[in-house]
Amino acid sequence: MADYVPGKYQMTETENFDQFMERLGVGFITRKLGNRSYPVVTISKEVDEYTMKTESLVKTSEMKFKLGEQFEEITGDGRKVLSTMSMTAPNTMLHQMLGTDGGKDSICSREFMAEKLKVVCQVEEVITTRMYERKK
Repeated sequence: MADYVPGKYQMTETENFDQFMERLGVGFITRKLGNRSYPVVTISKEVDEYTMKTESLVKTSEMKFKLGEQFEEITGDGRKVLSTMSMTAPNTMLHQMLGTDGGKDSICSREFMAEKLKVVCQVEEVITTRMYERKK
């Protein structure tokens, strides 16, 4: 089976993201900026370490991780979380984020396909779905 994870992806659709960020406790201005942003996500892999870079009009962030190893992450909205990435199926990556300092836990599942990336995130009962197209 092909490894569809590495690549560059442009967000094209978003659903329920404002409610998701609000439930996480993200402030009004940051939520409005986040809703207007259609980021580009670039994922690369060197041996067993992944790099995920997210670029938007608001912010550029980068994280490096190994599957199954917990790491500290500052999310795009400024929350500090303890993250763990794992592969739950071929080309499907689960991102578990444990809130710190009273922050909420959340999860994101990324399904990588030949031409697109589907990201489904959840905090409590609130779910957001974001679709990305693979860039050539």
